[in-house]
Amino acid sequence: MTEASAPALQQSLFLKACRREKTDRTPIWLMRQAGRYMKEYREIRARMPFIELCKDSDLAAEVTVHAAHTLGVDAAIIFSDILMLVEPLGFELSYGKDQGPRIANPFRSSADLARVRPVQPHDSMSYVFDAVRKTRRALRENVPLIGFAGAPFTMASYVIEGGGSKNFIETKRLLYADPAAFGALLEKITTATIDYVNGQAAAGAQAIQIFDSWVGALSPDDFRRHVLPHTRRLIAGITPGVPTIYFGTQTNGLFPMLRDLGANVIGVDWRVELDAAWTALGDVAIQGNLDPVVLFGTEAEVRSQVRRVLRQAGGRPGHIFNLGHGVLPETPVENVLALIDEVKGA
Repeated sequence: MTEASAPALQQSLFLKACRREKTDRTPIWLMRQAGRYMKEYREIRARMPFIELCKDSDLAAEVTVHAAHTLGVDAAIIFSDILMLVEPLGFELSYGKDQGPRIANPFRSSADLARVRPVQPHDSMSYVFDAVRKTRRALRENVPLIGFAGAPFTMASYVIEGGGSKNFIETKRLLYADPAAFGALLEKITTATIDYVNGQAAAGAQAIQIFDSWVGALSPDDFRRHVLPHTRRLIAGITPGVPTIYFGTQTNGLFPMLRDLGANVIGVDWRVELDAAWTALGDVAIQGNLDPVVLFGTEAEVRSQVRRVLRQAGGRPGHIFNLGHGVLPETPVENVLALIDEVKGA
């Protein structure tokens, strides 16, 4: 029996919710649950750059397990970054101190297609798979491990813009001026990502989350024509039986298409009421959707907002409690613990 098929894991609250089975209570985990709001994480980061931490499989496993066990959440997510894949693809990635990622050789035209390399994840990204294996061995037997990757559009936007962006001018310039080059880039990213996430599943991840952090920048028509086929191919390519979570922000206008992606779970942010999202998305599990900034309020308000989200879920099978985005660096730890306590006590 493999670790991924062990009864304790398969009967965990999180995986049962992914399958929209009834659970004794709502499962909870948090995006960026291992992060700078935790003292132990800050101490490790003080000793090494972020990218080195991501590539150190022992430390990546340590921070993953510490966060999951300390918080008492119902799932762990491997400590890494969606941009780890861009280096094997042929892009030069760096992280400045207290700054976001920078890509020194961005993709800007069809001429750049020749330097986008095919990826062999087991060679170039073995440190991620090592971290998954070490984490799986160290986690409690009933705590599933989530692997992850960036969605094709979000990854493409990073390598086209050369980093984060507010208006995605370069991304949309390429999409409108040379849709064939834009599509070819997404095709290469999708192929690499399928192999990457399946490698994580083979190493011991019980579920895969696809982060489409910037997809809300697109119009529904642009998403439908230029992005949806690639995202759908990615999700269809994930190992059968491994639940898939698709998460994006500001996706309300895309809900009619997201329901047909093939993902088991759709993550939604706080800009939509949870019950309204469920009505629009149909027969899928829903993950979300507390505003992360609520955690800067009083404990009483945190608990009140948790109860509001749970009321909107209405006890339907398939709700996974999470924030509408990741835990912010300055978040008070005591409020994170209060959030989890309130969900688990409901």
